[in-house]
Amino acid sequence: MMARKLVLIAALIAPTLGNAIESGSQIAWTTETLKLVKNGNAEKGKNLAESCKACHGERGEGMKAEVVDGETIPSIPALAGQVANYTFKQLRDYFNGDRAHDSMTSVAKGLTEQDAADLAVWYASLPAPQQKTGNENLAVAEKMVKEGDGKRILPPCFVCHGANGQGEKMDIPSLAGQHADYFERTLMAYKNDQRHNDIYSRMRLIAKQLKDDEIKALARYYQNMQ
Repeated sequence: MMARKLVLIAALIAPTLGNAIESGSQIAWTTETLKLVKNGNAEKGKNLAESCKACHGERGEGMKAEVVDGETIPSIPALAGQVANYTFKQLRDYFNGDRAHDSMTSVAKGLTEQDAADLAVWYASLPAPQQKTGNENLAVAEKMVKEGDGKRILPPCFVCHGANGQGEKMDIPSLAGQHADYFERTLMAYKNDQRHNDIYSRMRLIAKQLKDDEIKALARYYQNMQ
């Protein structure tokens, strides 16, 4: 199944690759690295996560965006239920400088590879947050998720992220229940080349083809997914 997915993605994005094939990340999924994450100690990760609660919530549910004194404070991503390999990769990308954030870079610099694996496994063990906000008309997003758009060389989102937004074991993130504000900002960062730690530019290539209103719709669609 995974092989078929990879063939489909390659066929869809190959014409647009051009010079945008740089990895954007120093993580190599060797047997040793995969084993390190798989054997992460969730109990140790739970203890490490005590210092993460102030931002990412008691159970990794993240924080919703809010307006304080007329200023919007961006949401903080949910980590609960996230694919362990993905969380590990992001922490190591912060550590290596392949992804930048004032707070997270500092945090990641203080974590060993084993710490990152333990945290990743702990958060993966938690139930994904439920963020359903109501019955919105998200037909545009549903079409992109289930059908994509061949004319723009856009594969259906489910091919990589799963029919239920659950992600994949390698390093493709779970999207179900993620805060819409964070999801939207992430795709816009890929679209505008502000974030570039996606291996082989795969999300940058896709995001650049998406219209802003499609990104907004997809963000709400996945936030509402249970």
